[in-house]
Amino acid sequence: MRILGIDPGLNTTGYGVIEGEGFKVSLIEAGFIRTSPKDKIEVRLEKIHRALNKIIAKFKPGVLVLEKLYAHWRHPTTAYVLGHARGTICLSAKENNVELVEYAATRIKKAITGRGQASKQQVQRMIQSILSLETIPQPADVSDALALAIGYSYMSRSIFNRKI
Repeated sequence: MRILGIDPGLNTTGYGVIEGEGFKVSLIEAGFIRTSPKDKIEVRLEKIHRALNKIIAKFKPGVLVLEKLYAHWRHPTTAYVLGHARGTICLSAKENNVELVEYAATRIKKAITGRGQASKQQVQRMIQSILSLETIPQPADVSDALALAIGYSYMSRSIFNRKI
């Protein structure tokens, strides 16, 4: 199955496309969509929306995996801004008839590293190892997006292949 992982952000939205079947995964493409803080928010959201629609049209994923929104009480504005980008991504999924799945960051970390509280660096190194990459994908938004896609593939295997 073709899986598209998205790490949402207003400045940088990371994406990773993999072909995944349980623990067998291969990289198709990974990258990021960057917007300028100088632009109005509607211009930035439109850029994310258009770019994501192109990615979906090109790779035709069966599922789009998005990180659940986490808001820290000390930084509520971050959640609002992130919510705008997430809304745009959810809209793209709906417009393109792509199933949308959301996971908490801790659930993805556990699927990738075996530990829900793993550091960002641990997750990045695991992504590098799993995909046999020479370097860690940069920026970090890209490795986070790949972690979402790979985590979904891993968890799908455990969900659907259980013996009862």
